Amino acid sequence: MDQVVRMVVDAYRDLMDNKSDPRVNGWFMMSGPMPTALICLTYAYCVKVLGPKLMENRKPMKLRKVLIFYNLFQVIFSYWLFKESLVAGWGGHYSFRCQPVDYSNNTLAVRMAHACWWYYMSKFTEFFDTIFFVLRKKNEQVSTLHVIHHGIMPMSVWFGLKFTPGGHSTFFGLLNTFVHIVMYSYYLLAALGPHMQPYLWWKKYLTTLQMVQFVLVMVHAFQLLFIQCNYPKAFVWWIGMHAVLFYFLFRDFYQQAYVKKSRNLAKTDDSNDAKLQNGKVHDGSKSDRKNGLEPGVDTKDEIYAGKYKMATGYISGNGLRNRVFIDNRSISE
Repeated sequence: MDQVVRMVVDAYRDLMDNKSDPRVNGWFMMSGPMPTALICLTYAYCVKVLGPKLMENRKPMKLRKVLIFYNLFQVIFSYWLFKESLVAGWGGHYSFRCQPVDYSNNTLAVRMAHACWWYYMSKFTEFFDTIFFVLRKKNEQVSTLHVIHHGIMPMSVWFGLKFTPGGHSTFFGLLNTFVHIVMYSYYLLAALGPHMQPYLWWKKYLTTLQMVQFVLVMVHAFQLLFIQCNYPKAFVWWIGMHAVLFYFLFRDFYQQAYVKKSRNLAKTDDSNDAKLQNGKVHDGSKSDRKNGLEPGVDTKDEIYAGKYKMATGYISGNGLRNRVFIDNRSISE
């Protein structure tokens, strides 16, 4: 048994020390995967268990100014990472068909490796998306999709940074930082206040953009299975399968949040139309008086009045209006 354990430990050390990129071995958090794994597990426990428990008997925190600063920071950070990915490779000398990793100390190769490390760090800053939900007691927003997406990404990026900091798979980072520029710009506008609501009609297209991103990553990664390219096949599968997982998670969210909701609204409208077509004028009969209906009032008018009250209550009620605003923050990265 001791010999087996020793063999496993030796194989692990050989993988971490000799098979990885020596340029990054001495960088912060890059000696092994355990620190990253522990942070990700702690994150999941805190946002799903500990955080909601601590906030259970507390009032939701008002974080409007914090959210404005945070989202502005993420827009700027994502823009810088996107620019670095272009300058260091994808804006000129990288091939979209086959791009091996440059492990040399070439200026652009090192610059791409540093961009990958900062991209890895950005995955930890995105934990605050969930933390702010918990502090504002928006626990319904801390969905399985949300936690899986944020919890897996640091670990996934760590392996890419450790063994392939550059090359073909950094295409995912290029697309992802662009999507985050758009996404956090939306969140920034939403955080400015309810007066921005008329300009936030494009919320559902953020999820569509995410799904398009994952399809492009799948195609870009899996093409290497059919051509000769000096890029590790293990990482082709690693990045490709992550894209497949996230695509189906986001598609399921889209179906639940938009497609099924639209169908339910359509059914409600059809039901109301049927009631209107069958409307009649009350004659003050015993049954009408029992139901509280006034003589000479058409049932159509009753329905329209009810709809009007619902609409004005929904729009003018302060608590509901704030909820509409806050719920615009519900989309997952």
